[in-house]
Amino acid sequence: MLQHVWERAARARYLDDLLVATDDERIAAAVRKFGGRVRMTRSDHPSGTDRLAEVAYAEPASLYINIQGDEPLIDPEAIDAAILSVLGDEAVSMGTLKKRIVDPTDVMNPNVVKVVTNLMDDAIYFSRAPIPFERDGRSAQQIHYKHIGLYVYRGELLQRYPDLTVGPLETAERLEQLRALENGFRIRVISTDYESLGVDTPEDLERVNQLFSAVASSFGLSES
Repeated sequence: MLQHVWERAARARYLDDLLVATDDERIAAAVRKFGGRVRMTRSDHPSGTDRLAEVAYAEPASLYINIQGDEPLIDPEAIDAAILSVLGDEAVSMGTLKKRIVDPTDVMNPNVVKVVTNLMDDAIYFSRAPIPFERDGRSAQQIHYKHIGLYVYRGELLQRYPDLTVGPLETAERLEQLRALENGFRIRVISTDYESLGVDTPEDLERVNQLFSAVASSFGLSES
C-alpha cells in the first residue's frame, strides 16, 4: 500500500523530493525494498506534524507536504493543488483541501472532520461536529465540507510547530491543525473533487483494493 502512495505522489508536478518518515523499522525496510528514501524519527511524536517537524530540522526546504501513508489512491493533482494554495501569499503558513459533503451521514460522523472557511478561503475552524449549524434546516443548500488531511507547511511554521502552545481546541477535538489556528497562523483551504480514502479497517482495504483495480491501469501502476 505504501508503495502505491509513493508512486502516485511521485507524479505530482510540484514535488522536488519524497521521503517516508517513520519510527518503525518494518516500514523502513518495506520502503527501502521498493527503492524509497526513509528517515527514521523518534517514537514519541503526538502527531504527524510533529514528526514532520523533526524531519524539517534535518532536511531544509521552503515548503513541506505531509501525505498520509494510508491513502493508496492519493491524487497527484490534489497534492499540486495543496502546494499551489500557499504559493504567492507569504502570509499563508499552511495549505490544505476540502471537499463538499454529499452523504448527509458524514455531517454527523465525528470521524469525518468538517471545515469552515472565510471568504478568502482561509480556515476559520475544523471540527468533528457538524459545522456550520444550519438553524433553518436548509438541506437543499448543503454547505458542509469535509477536510482532506493533506497538509502543506511553510518551513518557518513547521520548525516552530512543536514549541507552539497546545490550546484547548486542539485538546478537545484531537486535531493537530488547530494548533496553528489557535496560535494565529493562516491556513488556506482549497476546494477539490478528490475523495480521501484512507485505510483504517479491513473493510476500507477491500474497498480501496476494488477501486485501485479499476483505476490502476490508467496510471500504469502495479496492483501488487
